[in-house]
Amino acid sequence: MPASPNRDGPRVNEEIRAAEVRLIDEDGEMQGVMTARDALLRAYGVGLDLLEISPNAEPPVVKILDFGKFKYEQQKKKNEAKKKQKVIEIKEVKVRPNIDENDYQVKLRAMKSFIEEGDKVKVTLRFRGREMAHQDLGIKVLERIRADMDLATKVEQMPKMENRQMVMVLTPR
Repeated sequence: MPASPNRDGPRVNEEIRAAEVRLIDEDGEMQGVMTARDALLRAYGVGLDLLEISPNAEPPVVKILDFGKFKYEQQKKKNEAKKKQKVIEIKEVKVRPNIDENDYQVKLRAMKSFIEEGDKVKVTLRFRGREMAHQDLGIKVLERIRADMDLATKVEQMPKMENRQMVMVLTPR
């Protein structure tokens, strides 16, 4: 029974195509080089499966083990790795060029808490009407934010204009 071409994972039992293999038994002991048929008979003799561990070796390395248990362990490892991985989100904070001091402090505290959680912060400075003529004020606000956040962050994207708003992205150090 040949293996299906889109099968993922190592070859098992009759799917192993090599004529000769290097066998590791169920106790982890190296048994040496033998024919794949002999190795398969040994595996069936102890009621376990023959699994191709290293297909690119010369000859390929195979091991006698319980394939169901092996698949279960692999799935468990994969789930464990998935749990530990941190998804980085981008939090957005919107400010205006003529922001009041208290509002500025509130926004700054919010940005610091986002950074402490390990998230990126996208600072969006929106211009309305005649404020477009005074982009230097917007640049000053973003520079002040960058200076106040300098210890905990680094700038991933420098301030740049996108239509009627200026955008800057900060990341945790």
